[in-house]
Amino acid sequence: MKPAQPGTPDWHSRGSLRRNGGRPCLAGALLLWVLLTLAPAARAADESYSFDLSEIEKKSWHIGGYAEVRPVRYRLNPDGAFYKLRFYNRHEGDAVDEFNGRLQLEGSYEKGIARLYMRTNTDYRRSYTGETEKTSIYEGYGSLRPSASFKIDAGKKNLKWGKGYAWNPAAFLDRPKDPDDPELPMEGYIVLTADWIRSFDGPLKTVSFSPVVLPVYDHVNDEFGAADRINVAGKLYLLLYDTDIDLMVLADGSRTTRFGFDFSRNWTSNFEIHGEFAWIRDQAKTRIDAAGSAETERYDAFSGLIGLRYLTTRDTTIIAEYYHSGTGYTAEEMKGFYAFVNRGWRTYLAGGGDGILQRALLTADGTYGRLNPMRDYLYLRITQKEPFDILYFTPALTVMANLNDGGYTVSPEAVYTRITNLELRLKASFLYGGPDSEFGEKQNRWRIEFRAGYSF
Repeated sequence: MKPAQPGTPDWHSRGSLRRNGGRPCLAGALLLWVLLTLAPAARAADESYSFDLSEIEKKSWHIGGYAEVRPVRYRLNPDGAFYKLRFYNRHEGDAVDEFNGRLQLEGSYEKGIARLYMRTNTDYRRSYTGETEKTSIYEGYGSLRPSASFKIDAGKKNLKWGKGYAWNPAAFLDRPKDPDDPELPMEGYIVLTADWIRSFDGPLKTVSFSPVVLPVYDHVNDEFGAADRINVAGKLYLLLYDTDIDLMVLADGSRTTRFGFDFSRNWTSNFEIHGEFAWIRDQAKTRIDAAGSAETERYDAFSGLIGLRYLTTRDTTIIAEYYHSGTGYTAEEMKGFYAFVNRGWRTYLAGGGDGILQRALLTADGTYGRLNPMRDYLYLRITQKEPFDILYFTPALTVMANLNDGGYTVSPEAVYTRITNLELRLKASFLYGGPDSEFGEKQNRWRIEFRAGYSF
């Protein structure tokens, strides 16, 4: 049996699959026997009917894709520190509009023990800053599977480590998720990796080991960290007592040494709990105070996540997670940065130039301005499938709270899927928080967006 892969659509059914040992159910086997038995008689009775097994054979190639348009309106927050950083020399009014387009193409070819896969992503944006267009290869790799228990991949790949839904602190070789839309495909890194799998009888049902080599050179994974390094990592997977367990490690290289652990267990067919933990050696954190003095601290950081997923009898899905980031800033450290921005803002208004604001903007990139830069967060998402028997309609509500400063966001949305392969989504996000809070200092008060996405 293969280990459960992240992103499995029917997450709540994994427990039942394990109890059957991954074998087809008896009812399915009987149904197939009946079809095969009755097919000759049906063909004799009606020559226009035929049962061709070639029609259900797996094809060696696949081509598909996804296209979407997404207009957005933002209500600006003139009191926010990040508004002052990005709009101090602009006059955009109370709101700004943005138009986004995305095209993803994917294809695969499989022959014998070999498989090729590629996914490209093109993003188009027209906003107050102008027009931008970027095309990237999100994934492009080749696979060899000489046996059912061994596979090797080489190329650009998203490894999808971790069990968390909104965050993955132990995903050492993946790019960070956007908790506002955690299911979006992400760009991978160029790696050489393998998977070795072994099954057993008894409490320990499956063991797999996945070593990874990730090089960092000029124009090769150069966003990952320090250049001219070969990074070595590995993941050990265990299916023990019907619990998925991963042990991960990233050796010292472009980034400092990291150790990770995660687990996932279906207590019942509709209730799952999961956790994910990471220990990062010699983490560097740079902070800045109101006077502009910068200080870098190095320490061992611990990050962790605990969560659950529950599916009710009324098709309501509840996902809840608590996340602690040991690499994040405290409330006092964030206040020092906001004070520095406000100092630069006052200097600019007094005719002293934008030097302080420019320095603060450089400091914000990748640190204070990253997604969820603080330490403790709570995430809750509730999705209701077809309420009041309204077919093809799924509303949802997402709440994310910053437990360090009391700010939070509320995001209602509605999805309609009446037309096959076409998804229409209307979503709004409202930010609440006082001065010196993460969501109170953002550049926007709220946003509303419409997304039309078509899969082909």
